[in-house]
Amino acid sequence: MLDAIATPFGWLMRQLYELTNNFGVAIILFSLIVAIVLLPFMAKSKKGMMRMTRLQPKLMELQRKHEGNQQKLNEEIAKLYRQEKASPMGGCLWSLLPFPILLALYRAVIRPITLVMGVSEELLAEGGALFERLAEQGFSLPEGVNSFYAQIYQSEFITAHFDQFADISDKLIPMDYNFLGLNLAATPDWHFWQFDFSAGVWPVLGLFLLPVISTALNYLSMFISQKVNANPAASTAQTQSTNKMMLWMMPLITLWMGFTLPASMSVYWIMNSVTGIVRDTALTAYYQKKLDAEDAVRRAEERAREEELERKRQETERLRAMNATTVNKNTSKKKQQAQAKQSDTERRAAAEREERAARRERLGVKEEEKPASQVGNRRYARGRAYVEDRFTNPEGAEAATAAAAAESEFGESLDADMPDAADTAAADTPAGENGSGKDENQE
Repeated sequence: MLDAIATPFGWLMRQLYELTNNFGVAIILFSLIVAIVLLPFMAKSKKGMMRMTRLQPKLMELQRKHEGNQQKLNEEIAKLYRQEKASPMGGCLWSLLPFPILLALYRAVIRPITLVMGVSEELLAEGGALFERLAEQGFSLPEGVNSFYAQIYQSEFITAHFDQFADISDKLIPMDYNFLGLNLAATPDWHFWQFDFSAGVWPVLGLFLLPVISTALNYLSMFISQKVNANPAASTAQTQSTNKMMLWMMPLITLWMGFTLPASMSVYWIMNSVTGIVRDTALTAYYQKKLDAEDAVRRAEERAREEELERKRQETERLRAMNATTVNKNTSKKKQQAQAKQSDTERRAAAEREERAARRERLGVKEEEKPASQVGNRRYARGRAYVEDRFTNPEGAEAATAAAAAESEFGESLDADMPDAADTAAADTPAGENGSGKDENQE
């Protein structure tokens, strides 16, 4: 799977090598091409990160305002992201694109015969023509060398004895890894106290310096990126701690990998850091001006809205002082229907009470006195032993309470002559409707 992804990058490396006839220059051109191709994506990532940085003060304000209410906080944060057209992942996803490219290039560097030259796996596999020819010519991996890097040493051997291999495949080419007197196929050694300078100082010392230089430039790149993206107003102790950790962790990983992988990868990292510094500085300056202009327009719109609201408020105050305001009636059809139904219910209940009172008066029936505990048609809503003046007249409260309890012991709890308003409303509700005017089965 990884070889399938790395094959196009290996083909590009071959074209660049044949163009320059120099492996180091081919690596440099490769890194420049990658930087140009990724520029639109990195620009989008940069804009997203800068937009999120500017939102940090507002996010912190929301966290203080809705502390303890996580649901409301999430809703307000999502609303803020929609208004500002920002995404918390927008700045991160695009910045991950260089990593698969780095892995693909690494795969192409350590498999130059099959991925860069394009020789088939069958020729190099055990029993293949190229494998057999290498054995005939006396090739063997140096002692202690990782077999994972076998193709690098095989390609160096083929280059040194190219006349013996040219007839096997027309895709084979001599691959010279020399760049500025350094062998980019070799893995740098960090045991500087064990260096053997018998073959010269620069070939050994230069390989040692490549990972160190790539680490220093990686640190500088991250330092500049953090400085230009810093927002002191939104910087928290946790954010500062994370940035400081990343500032040291990533360069240390680069240093470790520089002394683990072929030297050509350090050349790529050096160029990647240089292009990253230039790109980050330029994009920051560009989007700083662009986002400042967008913020200025947004602030102007907000001021205009606030001024309009203030104008309307002052106009309302002026009309209220002149007693010239009018009630803004609710135009909701649903609410108007509910209000009309409630008024109709109250009107009918009042009419029925008047009719019962008139009938009693014609018949000479004296209306029973309602107990003090009655609420609506519930005669003992406040309790069967309820005494209205139990607090204002504590001396007689005990006797009055006992009398009220005895009088109401066998009394009816509902006043049949006093219909409850809620019951009347329910009785007046048309079949198939509930209190809200909707069908019970309606969503």
